[in-house]
Amino acid sequence: MNHALKPKSAEQPVGPIVDAAPAQKPGAVVLEGRFGRVEKLDPRRHATDLWQAFHADDRLWTYMFYGPFSDASAFSNFLGKIAALEEQVYYAIIDRDGRAAGWAALIESRPPARVIEIGSIVCGPALQRTVLATEAQYLLARYAFETLRYRRYEWKCDALNAASRSAALRLGFTFEGIFRQHMIIKGRSRDTAWFAILDSEWPRARSAFERWLQPENFDGERQRRSLEAIRNSL
Repeated sequence: MNHALKPKSAEQPVGPIVDAAPAQKPGAVVLEGRFGRVEKLDPRRHATDLWQAFHADDRLWTYMFYGPFSDASAFSNFLGKIAALEEQVYYAIIDRDGRAAGWAALIESRPPARVIEIGSIVCGPALQRTVLATEAQYLLARYAFETLRYRRYEWKCDALNAASRSAALRLGFTFEGIFRQHMIIKGRSRDTAWFAILDSEWPRARSAFERWLQPENFDGERQRRSLEAIRNSL
């Protein structure tokens, strides 16, 4: 008689079986778009442009772990530090004229769990509310899901950062809740809002991005249909 114990999964609910092969870590890539590109942050090439893009508006740093910066030298030193990080990869957002206008980072990567976060997003005033700002988010999400093989793509922000929360929803992230008293940032308590896109949700999000980015959807920089309207129609 076989007295082997039945696995507990036969009696208790468990999650579905998934491909457990680890995702890849993000690296030094160039992601080309129609309105610009995303490339690995390089202080030697990007520091001057980024300082010009950022230095006049201290509000860019209100909800960030870092900044504002006293001068171009302090800013350049900071760029050197973040560009050298191995667990966080910062990418410059480059406009059609070849100028760096902002940055974003792939952080909190957990390849065994296939989870990664898009964060530390800073857009200079000239980049804000432009097609390129959205295209950069599409390029990084596509890279994370389709090249690196992550299955969960996170967005976290200060719960008081209304602009960031609105951007996450516009881009197709699902709000998942608030972690109360999650951090202390610059001596202040921070509640953190969590959002995510799953790999099963990515095909619809990708289709919406690509339809929104089509030239016929724009009159100059003015959109004819919003990203949310396109996604809701799919």
